[in-house]
Amino acid sequence: MDYHRNYRPCPTFFVEEDYGMESRMRQERQAKQEHDKQMARERQYVMADELSNLTSEQLRDDVLSHMLEMDNQTLPDVESIDIQTEIQWFMRPYLLDFLIEAHTAFQLLPSTLFLAINLLDRYCSKRVVYKRHYQLVGCAALLIAAKYNDKKDRVPTIKELKSMCCSLYDDDMFTQMEWHVLQTLGWSIGHPTVDAFLQHAVLDDAYDPEVEHMALYILEIALFHRDFVAKLSSELARAALALSRCILNRPQPRHTHWSSQYDSMTLVALSQQLHQPSTVVARKYASAHYSRVSKVMEHFLNRQASLATYARCTPPVETPIESKPYNGEIGLATPQKSQQLTAIPHGYLTPPITPDNEALVHAHTQMANHDMNRGMPTVHHGCSSSPVPSAEMQYMNSEAYQQQQEAMYMAQQAALQQFPLAPTHMGMSQTYQGGM
Repeated sequence: MDYHRNYRPCPTFFVEEDYGMESRMRQERQAKQEHDKQMARERQYVMADELSNLTSEQLRDDVLSHMLEMDNQTLPDVESIDIQTEIQWFMRPYLLDFLIEAHTAFQLLPSTLFLAINLLDRYCSKRVVYKRHYQLVGCAALLIAAKYNDKKDRVPTIKELKSMCCSLYDDDMFTQMEWHVLQTLGWSIGHPTVDAFLQHAVLDDAYDPEVEHMALYILEIALFHRDFVAKLSSELARAALALSRCILNRPQPRHTHWSSQYDSMTLVALSQQLHQPSTVVARKYASAHYSRVSKVMEHFLNRQASLATYARCTPPVETPIESKPYNGEIGLATPQKSQQLTAIPHGYLTPPITPDNEALVHAHTQMANHDMNRGMPTVHHGCSSSPVPSAEMQYMNSEAYQQQQEAMYMAQQAALQQFPLAPTHMGMSQTYQGGM
């Protein structure tokens, strides 16, 4: 009795099972809320893309005109860079190789590299740069471009840049140079890069990564040359895009398209710089990430060189001249000599002249006379020199002699019409006509 009176049920009976069910229900509610949030976020992204595309269609011309205006305002001055006291143009490839390797190591956007080079050139157009600070200015330009254009988690730190420069500069020097570059440029960083114009040019076309990568490869090669420093980004982008389509055998756009209005001189100038690209750039674009366009370019240039060599070695085809019978008209019985030169197998345009050797000719003459006196046949023991034609032969081969012969022939024909000859002379006349 006391046992049943003192017995009380455990307060934790079935509590664990109830708690497990509530936990599962709470997790399901949280998962559903997360799913709803994700779906709402996706719908917002889709709506934002649609609105962005609609706005870009409506404002595309305004955006392009603003980009062209900024492109003119943010061009560097090449003549000011020419008068730098210490830095020279031959130093530029070494700095660009360093910046391209750093840009690739930090996995920055392509436009970040072109923006950094623009900031570097604009700063060198306005400030005297010492040789020992040239790399520091390049690092500061890359740091500014990455902060302005790229993702925050990929912006290089000063410690990383210092390590890449082998601790040549202190931390404060990077900060001071970054501030000095911004002050010099008036905090105007928004330069429309060639990459931005390239994206605008292919906006209405089907996505072709190989063409875009080839155009970027050509544009990075152009960074190394002085001739393209002061070129507008819009001109470079259109010319590089047309050249890449030519190399990859892609159709060109319609003449009404913006990208088709490229400068032919810029395209030719770009094509002349493709034979010796930087090793760093060629290695960068040989990866599968960039469609291995540097290898495609190498094969294209080798094929073009082989075709040019074959064209030089193949003799041109001469059109045979039909001989017509003489029917009384002057000039038809004598075929004219072709003015087209034929290619010589050994590469000579004309046969080499054999020098006159009077001693050798005299020796051969004496040997021939000696053999004739002995009653033996004449044997030539070597190649004699080329004989010099006499004055009479030279006159006979001259143009005046040919004109004289034609005049005599015309006079003879006129006389024959007035005084017909005997049949025996007609045969001679026919033989003479055949000789003409």
